[in-house]
Amino acid sequence: MAESEPNSQPATLPQHLPDASPQPAPDAAPPPSPETLAVPQSGLGGPAGGSRRVVVIGAGLAGLVTAFELKRQGHRVIVLEAQNRVGGRIHTMRGFAPGLYAEAGGMRIPRAHDLTLEYCRLFDLPLRPFVMNNPKGLVYLNGERMTIEAANAEPSRLPFELADHERGRTADDLWESAIGDLRAMVEHEGQAAWAEIVRRYDQFSLYEFLREKKWSEGAIEYYAVMNFLEADMHNAVIEILREDIGKAYVDMQEIAGGMDLLPKAFFGELHREVRLGAEVFAIDQQPDSVVVHYKTEAGRYRAVGDYAVCTVPFSVLRTIETVQPFSHEKRRAIRQLNYHASTKIVFQVRERIWEKHDGILGGATVTDLPVRRLNYPTPDPSTERGMLLASYTWGQDALQWGAMDEETRLEEALDDVARIHPGIRDVYEVGASHAWYSDRWARGAFAMFAPEQQTELQGAIVQPEGRVLFAGEHCSLYHAWIQGALESGIRAARQIHEATDVAEGTGIPAT
Repeated sequence: MAESEPNSQPATLPQHLPDASPQPAPDAAPPPSPETLAVPQSGLGGPAGGSRRVVVIGAGLAGLVTAFELKRQGHRVIVLEAQNRVGGRIHTMRGFAPGLYAEAGGMRIPRAHDLTLEYCRLFDLPLRPFVMNNPKGLVYLNGERMTIEAANAEPSRLPFELADHERGRTADDLWESAIGDLRAMVEHEGQAAWAEIVRRYDQFSLYEFLREKKWSEGAIEYYAVMNFLEADMHNAVIEILREDIGKAYVDMQEIAGGMDLLPKAFFGELHREVRLGAEVFAIDQQPDSVVVHYKTEAGRYRAVGDYAVCTVPFSVLRTIETVQPFSHEKRRAIRQLNYHASTKIVFQVRERIWEKHDGILGGATVTDLPVRRLNYPTPDPSTERGMLLASYTWGQDALQWGAMDEETRLEEALDDVARIHPGIRDVYEVGASHAWYSDRWARGAFAMFAPEQQTELQGAIVQPEGRVLFAGEHCSLYHAWIQGALESGIRAARQIHEATDVAEGTGIPAT
């Protein structure tokens, strides 16, 4: 089909779209409302204002849930996905021995993320505990190897220069002393407390926050290394507070069989609506419609809808042409929103020597070596083989791994892991890695605010532009979590479902 002619008039925001007026930036990631939590089992509910034609850009979880919920209400959707798979940054790598897999992206679900768990229940996906804290996990710093239990019992063994009042305390104890008053505020006042917390601290990085709390440089290094946060020290402290006080690391779960079972479950309900290998390169708007231009290996096409929902990361959206330019505030948010780098390196081994030699059954190892963090898998009694997350890095550490070719990554990671587990080379079989900042379709692992970005950008991030709405973890305050993708997708779907201007259409032309 021929390209449509660009409209000479700027697209205006449909006033019939619910919540279309500019919204203030939210203070925290509020728990989903009872109405939202009911969506997985009951749908969006309420009468539609007419059947919509909706073009969804991206088949990550935000795009999939948007399309799924709209389709359930009788709307007509098409999902355009540039890759040959669905799931976005939920990416389960399966090119290993039978039964083995590894998570390149999202790998765990906090018990507090009840919306995510509701969709797992809807699709009858089996869950099992994801072990976060294991006292038998290791600390390998300055060439000395000990268990986490020993490091917590004798903090003086660790190579950090602390002030007198900081000595003899664990990193977690020090952190709790810094945020205990804020945790108490939230427990006493609920979500209302976050307005004051954001007012006080949104301008602070994590490093600046700890200096404000009179921590020594040694204590800052101690806390950052032991909690895998050294690459986060200059990001907004609000991100860390929101996760910690919001219990993001308490009672973690994983989907048994692989996290990609969730996007695959959505795809099972949407296989006729999803177009794979469809790369969007331009978005145009008319007063009463949206035209999304995309290309495949077969040619160039367009999809026309009453609305479009853009779920790709802003780091990718920057490269998509908007024929009718978005507002200045939106363009600024797209340019400035900070995205964090992350790289994972995994090993397939024929024997899980960490279980045999050290009794480590899940959990993690802390190290100052370039691999920085190791994660051990949930034990599997059916096989001796296993997958080791040999390196999980963020920020500058991740970018340095990402600058290497695959062979060099694996060899250097083997060198590091061999210092911690000397027998690893004897059991190593194959490895793989994924650097999210180098991924063409992600260009970053997740949104991560720099100081003041929540106050300055969040309102514009979520604001619709004419007939184009936005969803994705970056459009929620659950950055980096499945919950953020799902919550934002439901919000966009509900806005379209409750709009009142569109009469019955004839379907979405895909070609």
